[in-house]
Amino acid sequence: MQSEKQYIDLYNEAQGMIKQHSCDVLNKVRDKAFEDFKAQGFPTKKVERYKYTDIPKLFAPDYGLNLQRLRMPINPYEDFKCDVPNLSTSVYFVVNDQFYNDQFYNDQLPKAQFNDGIVVDSFSNAIKAHGEIITNHYAKLADTAKDALTAFNTMLAQDGLFVYVPKGVKSDRTIQVINILRSDVDLMLNRRILIVLEEGAELSMLFCDDSADDRKFLATQVIEVYVGDNAKLELNCLEETHLKNVRVSNVYIEQQSNSRVSHNIITLHNGVTRNKLDLTFSGEGSECFLNGCVVADKHQHVDNNTVINHAVGNCTSNQLYKYVLDDHAVGAFAGLIYVSKDAQKTLSHEVNQNLCAASTAHMYTQPMLEIYADDVQCNHGSTVGQLNDAALFYMQQRGIDKREAKLLLEFAFVNEVIDKMELVPLRDRLHHLVEKRFRGELDKCGGCKLCQ
Repeated sequence: MQSEKQYIDLYNEAQGMIKQHSCDVLNKVRDKAFEDFKAQGFPTKKVERYKYTDIPKLFAPDYGLNLQRLRMPINPYEDFKCDVPNLSTSVYFVVNDQFYNDQFYNDQLPKAQFNDGIVVDSFSNAIKAHGEIITNHYAKLADTAKDALTAFNTMLAQDGLFVYVPKGVKSDRTIQVINILRSDVDLMLNRRILIVLEEGAELSMLFCDDSADDRKFLATQVIEVYVGDNAKLELNCLEETHLKNVRVSNVYIEQQSNSRVSHNIITLHNGVTRNKLDLTFSGEGSECFLNGCVVADKHQHVDNNTVINHAVGNCTSNQLYKYVLDDHAVGAFAGLIYVSKDAQKTLSHEVNQNLCAASTAHMYTQPMLEIYADDVQCNHGSTVGQLNDAALFYMQQRGIDKREAKLLLEFAFVNEVIDKMELVPLRDRLHHLVEKRFRGELDKCGGCKLCQ
């Protein structure tokens, strides 16, 4: 299957239009990304990190692309009112892959003032005042020569979201970014996000993926994150779309000395989701927490792939991914802990636990350790099982019907991941959403037109 041919032809024919509606910092690396993609092609299942998801098949359909950057007929500030009780956020919107921040919506942008110097803006706007920062960081971690999907996104992305926290600034509000899928035709979109935290900065972010239309969407996403010395970042990602949606996301994180990163990804509803995360410790004394929660049924497919590179010593990594799979759902987890020969005093803990609620559900799990240092403490483990029959029987004997008992056991199983989230109001809301998901109720938050 030559899925990549249509995109190679597209770029050859439309590169002028793509560049015309983009900014210089993206255009400077675009042609190289195209050559890297053309050389590699879409990764097949023979490529180790992609063996659980058929990437060429996902990109084979003929999706539309908004290369002329036309505005979608939606005002997110009117149609979407997110209300998480007691969660102090500043809400921003990305419709498909366009950041809604221009003159049409200036009067509706978040009124709350951030601490001095915090920037949340599109590349095209932010480049005017922060061109050096964007130029020095864009497409540096996301190496197009090493990953074809990263190259694909870099070749087609026409704008992006830039988040910047200056040295020593601690944000007192959570930045919430709502990614809305909106189209009258089947659509491909290519999101790009750059997050830069300088020394001593602190930030909490929440990304929410929602769909406003019942069309087929294919979303590619590349996130680059730079966390400076003594900086702290909590990055939460919540996916609640629909069965026609395909999401391919690559996240790249670099941590400097004594920094702390918490990355939480919750997949509650989707068609096909493929998440790749690469995290590198570049400074000693750093710590990361990577947590994932997946609830899937019907024919959903969720594939999480992580690599943590302990390039220096005295760093700690923690991973906990949990899946609950029902019906014909397919889950996959592959996590590699790489410890270089100079990374002495490394501490690493990796756990993947999975619950198959039906015999027709499938889970693939591959926790891995690759260690070249001798003074380390690293462990990993994985389990795949079904609901505890004894626990089900015990609960039924005490008057709880089988369906409710099953729900309670599944809910308790995934709660361990949700409880690790630091934002208490968000944690409480997710407990509510997960319970609704298990009960087969509305898979949206409620409270806005998109959720009706």
